[in-house]
Amino acid sequence: MALVRLRGPLKKLADGRSEHPIAGGTVCELLRELEREHPAVDGWILDERGVIRRHINVFVNGECVREDAPVSSEDRIDVLPAISGG
Repeated sequence: MALVRLRGPLKKLADGRSEHPIAGGTVCELLRELEREHPAVDGWILDERGVIRRHINVFVNGECVREDAPVSSEDRIDVLPAISGG
């Protein structure tokens, strides 16, 4: 299973755990499964079309990707809310 790692407020929505082993073939599949396992996350990462929200960054092994990116069981997926300020 791939390891999905959540940061910031997303971690709190997922029962306070930052690391979640999840099976799936694409980033979107992994994130949908994360939503099923942790309903409080639903709608925060993916929109209703299954597209990563504009204020969320997803990285597979350090490379910024979109929802259709393939993943394998050895991959590390980091989900980070964008940081803004002024």
